[in-house]
Amino acid sequence: MGARVSRSDFEWVYTEEPHATRRKEMLAKYPEMKKLMGSDPKFKYIVIALVLLQLLVCYTLKDCSWPTTFIFAYILGGTVNHSLSLAIHEIAHNLAFGHNRPFANRLFGFFANLPLGLPVSISFKKYHLDHHRYQGDEKMDVDIPSGLETKFFTRTLHKFVWVILQPWFYSIRPFFVNPKPLSILEIINLILQLSFDIILYKYLGFKALAYLVLGTFMATGLHPMAGHFISEHYMFVKGYETYSYYGPLNCLTWNVGYHNEHHDFPSIPGSRLPQVRKIAPEYYDNLPCHHSWVSVIWDFIFDPEIGPYARVKRRSPKTEASKDSHNAKVNGDGAQENGNGAQVKVNGAHANGNGAQ
Repeated sequence: MGARVSRSDFEWVYTEEPHATRRKEMLAKYPEMKKLMGSDPKFKYIVIALVLLQLLVCYTLKDCSWPTTFIFAYILGGTVNHSLSLAIHEIAHNLAFGHNRPFANRLFGFFANLPLGLPVSISFKKYHLDHHRYQGDEKMDVDIPSGLETKFFTRTLHKFVWVILQPWFYSIRPFFVNPKPLSILEIINLILQLSFDIILYKYLGFKALAYLVLGTFMATGLHPMAGHFISEHYMFVKGYETYSYYGPLNCLTWNVGYHNEHHDFPSIPGSRLPQVRKIAPEYYDNLPCHHSWVSVIWDFIFDPEIGPYARVKRRSPKTEASKDSHNAKVNGDGAQENGNGAQVKVNGAHANGNGAQ
């Protein structure tokens, strides 16, 4: 089953996440960064083209054999759907129509979601923004593996299985780690997605639907593009919690590989993130980075120093507040007990006084 991972706990730190501080410093030094913020006018047209491409492929494959369907789902359908899932990531940051049109972004998220086969657009936004705001927080950042994952996936073979099942953990984990009430938009997302799936099945058949859904799961598991899930925040170098990837697959993923740059400036669309590094190279050139997502997956599976525990983690302010409240209560009870003890002594002295009298 391979070597056992050497880590037995997360890398606990007691500092704030680095990106807010770096953003403030960089904006003071390079105010021109603000000009990069806002929506990319080309973005929505590329997304529309990708959705239409998937529908065309669905029509083409409706009468193909199952082996052909699987091959196309992994190579083409998975690649396009992974790109669309990262388009949903851009939309979650309101980068399709800008921050002044949030509802237009949500509607466009529904549209980009259709070829994925499963409703993820609204739920992703709900949890992803917490990941930015509370990076590493033990309760709020659901990007960090759960206790079950860290305890079970501890050997080479186990980590291989974890990579294959990564889309399941990534999708289901938030509802257990940090459950939130279901919103109206999530219900709408679900209804629209199910309606699309039923219509697709009725008119193009089961293979067309399978092409989309299989592509979604295969491309977010053991697939070169899925390397970004691991490369972004798993600790390959001690003390560093966010990593950028500067490789060719950025052209298919809206430059999500520029991840330090993205966390520093989440209001800048992916198409302009390379300019962030170009404007301020001194902030990024000395940071550890990746150049191959395939290599990232390989290292994660076979390197015993890397596994689900290889993440930087922070105590949640809620946990600390709860501890402080508990300690205050305990100390208060102790003080009250001491006070009662003093009262008994006083009364005892009074009794002695009466006796002396």
